[in-house]
Amino acid sequence: MDVEQPPPILEFDPTHTAILEPHGPKVEGPISERGVLCFFQEVLQQLVEDGRLKTIGWLISEIGPNPVYEMTEQGEPLVVVHPGVGAPLAAGFMEELITVGVRKFIVCGGCGVLEPEIIAGHPVILTSAIRDEGTSYHYLPPGREVSADPQAISALELTFSEHNLPYRLSKSWTTDGIYRETVARRASRLEEGCEVVEMEAAAFFAVAQFRKVKCGQVVYGGDLVHPEGWDARSWNDLKSDRQLLFWLAVEACLRL
Repeated sequence: MDVEQPPPILEFDPTHTAILEPHGPKVEGPISERGVLCFFQEVLQQLVEDGRLKTIGWLISEIGPNPVYEMTEQGEPLVVVHPGVGAPLAAGFMEELITVGVRKFIVCGGCGVLEPEIIAGHPVILTSAIRDEGTSYHYLPPGREVSADPQAISALELTFSEHNLPYRLSKSWTTDGIYRETVARRASRLEEGCEVVEMEAAAFFAVAQFRKVKCGQVVYGGDLVHPEGWDARSWNDLKSDRQLLFWLAVEACLRL
């Protein structure tokens, strides 16, 4: 009798060494153990134009070279990188940065909003993520969710509190299928405590746990995903909010 095999995504292999191991980018000089992964390309470009970011290396993929930047803030160096979009690419870039010495990550980006009371631009510090993507299952045994690093959460909370800025703590729904966020699936995620949805957090947190590094993430409320339909809410036009979130991520990273 043939025994039905489980779906491949559930076949976790705990072997630490893989056939293809991550190899980091060639970088100039020693690299900081702190890194900010920022999804805001226009913020990074402005910092380059202002002379705040220096290119020290490149991450390479088929979408082209992705710069590895270094900046100095409060007398301390930090690595700054755009992590790409989607869990596989973002996790791969994170892996490569770990190989060259980055050990403490703060991620900043945007998100879709499941809870309508979260207005566009409002910050949400992620406590955990529902693993509705594929990448995290290659780093951790099957499970519904994965947590952010507690010290990273605390660093973000302290940073927002010291600036008297409001924020929310929430679980996120990490999904690979942005065009498969159905009414039923949204309702299920809300019941589990998710207030936002994005594409990378579960992978970031899983890689961090597997590699024994620290990772936290803060996002701001973007487009509204609700049964009445999708509302963009001009979420990617919130330039000042995106700049502020980057600098708060930098400050939180310096606390780790």
